[in-house]
Amino acid sequence: MKIDRILVIGACGQIGTELTVALREKYGRYNVIAADKKITADILLDVMDHEELSNVVRECSVTQIYHLAAMLSANGEQNADAAWKLNVGGLLNVLKVAKERKLDKVFWPSSIAVFGLGSPKYNCPQNTRIEPNTVYGISKRAGEYWCNYYYEKYGVDVRSLRFPGLISYTALPGGGTTDYAVDIFHQALEKQYYTCFLSEDNCLPMMYMPDAIRATLELMDTPKEKISIRTSYNLAGMSFAPCDLAAEIEKYIPDFKISYEPDYRNAIANSWPASIKDDNARKDWGWEPAYNLESMTSDMLEKLSIMKGMPVLLSSGNSQEEFQPLAHETLHSLLGTANSLREVTKTHVINE
Repeated sequence: MKIDRILVIGACGQIGTELTVALREKYGRYNVIAADKKITADILLDVMDHEELSNVVRECSVTQIYHLAAMLSANGEQNADAAWKLNVGGLLNVLKVAKERKLDKVFWPSSIAVFGLGSPKYNCPQNTRIEPNTVYGISKRAGEYWCNYYYEKYGVDVRSLRFPGLISYTALPGGGTTDYAVDIFHQALEKQYYTCFLSEDNCLPMMYMPDAIRATLELMDTPKEKISIRTSYNLAGMSFAPCDLAAEIEKYIPDFKISYEPDYRNAIANSWPASIKDDNARKDWGWEPAYNLESMTSDMLEKLSIMKGMPVLLSSGNSQEEFQPLAHETLHSLLGTANSLREVTKTHVINE
C-alpha cells in the first residue's frame, strides 16, 4: 500500500502552523515534513531553489506538496519585486517539481486579493471581472493561471482555495491587510483598547482558521473527477467590518474601546469584495463553514485567555459569568507544536 508523504512548504507561517498539526493528525507525525527557511522547521528549505526542492522531494519520497510560502498583501506593497519573485517563482518551482516527480497532489492557496474595484462588491461570484490592484493580488491571479496551465498541459493535480482574511489564535499578525482581526483580540485582552488601521465600516470576507484548515483537507480529499475549478475556488466563511467585531468583543469585555486611524491598508481593503459567493465549493465538495462572527469571537477569546493565563468575562444574553482558564490537553498540544514551529526571529518574508 502506497504511503502518503506530505511536504509542507512555509510550515512556520499563519496557515502552515495549524495545517501541519492537522496533517500530522491525519497522516502521522513522520509522514508530514515541515519545511521552512526558519530554524524550527523539520528541514530548512528555500522554495526558490529548484534543485534543493527537487532533492528534498526525491530523498523524502514526497507524494504531495502543500505550498504556503508567500509574502502577504501589506508587506508585498512595501517589497514589490521580492513579493513577485517569491509568490510566483516559488509556485513555479513547486509545479515544475510536481511535474518532474509525478506527485499525486499539490495544494496552493490563492486569495480574495485577486478581486479588484471592478469586481462585484457583494456576493462576488467565482467567475467575474477580476482586476487585482496589489502585487499580492496580481501574483495570486497569475498563480491561478499557472495552476490551471499545469493541470491542463501536464496533468498536475493542483488544487487551490481563494482564502478570505484568516483569524487564528496560534499565529500572530503576519503582514496582511486583514491582520487587524487577529491583533484586536490580543489588544482587547491585554489593554482593553485597539487602534484599527481600517475604517470602522470596511466590511471584508473573513474566516476562522479551523474552518480554513478543514476546507483545505476536504478539498484535498475530494475525488479528482469532482474538482471543476482548476484556477482557485471561491471560499466563504463570514463577513464583517471592524465595528461589528468590536461590538461583539464588547459583549465579553465591556470596557473595550476602539479607535480608527485608516492607513494605506484601508485602500487595499476597499478594493476587495465585502462578501463572497462560493457555490462551486458547496456543489463540488459539500463545503459549509462552521463558524460565524459570534462563535468565532467566543472561541478566540477563550483560547487566547488560556494561552495568556487570563480570565475573561463571557457573555450569555444580558448576564455575564467569568470563565476561568482550565487545562485543555488538546489545546496545549496544538499550541506547543505551533510555538515550536513559529518561535523564531521575524524576517521580511512572511509565510501564509
